[in-house]
Amino acid sequence: MSIAIIGGTGPEGSGLALRWGRAGETIVIGSRDPQRAAEAAAKLSGKVCGAAGVPPRVSGVENKTACESADIVVLTVPFEGQAEMLRHIRPALHLGQILVDTTVPLAASVGGRPTRRLGVWQGSAAQQAAELAPEGVLVVSAFHNVSAELLHHDGPVDCDVIVCSDDRAAARRIRALARKIPGVRTVDGGKLENARIVEQITGLLIGFNIRSKGHSGLRITGLPPEAYDI
Repeated sequence: MSIAIIGGTGPEGSGLALRWGRAGETIVIGSRDPQRAAEAAAKLSGKVCGAAGVPPRVSGVENKTACESADIVVLTVPFEGQAEMLRHIRPALHLGQILVDTTVPLAASVGGRPTRRLGVWQGSAAQQAAELAPEGVLVVSAFHNVSAELLHHDGPVDCDVIVCSDDRAAARRIRALARKIPGVRTVDGGKLENARIVEQITGLLIGFNIRSKGHSGLRITGLPPEAYDI
């Protein structure tokens, strides 16, 4: 399985790449600048090498090229660049491919407060991604509430990942991928339309982090064990 991370030189994208690289996945870092992508991949390979018995399988190329042969494409760009990036990579996306949208439409993207969410005509950033993606691409919403800071640290990540999608099989694949990050549990968030609720939670967590100088995550309690896909 090959995972292309678009915006993979940023904090969230590189953190996910690090965790999945250490789990033995094949990672392709995407960037507007292929040289920057290659440099980020080389740096990441050095960190992945430190994981016991895991040979690095990390490369870096231009965003569109990264998408062409990937089984899963993970979009980790800020909201203000989401639509433009999806239009750019659209020709490289293909039938049956999974597109994971991690975008949060925060007001900070237009000069407002990072704790406030912008209204999106489609209902959520994930639904906007589904509208912009080619027909047959399976859109999944996930990883909005995972701290980039914790992804880059050693040790488990104390967070549940809520996964929303209109395609149940695609959602199951992404939940399985998320569980390769130590400490992470996953929860089925239902249809893609529920992504708007998950995206809103991110602003609340950012507020916690600002006030407490922390790296808060989210845990869902009170469900039977099988609901967490541990």
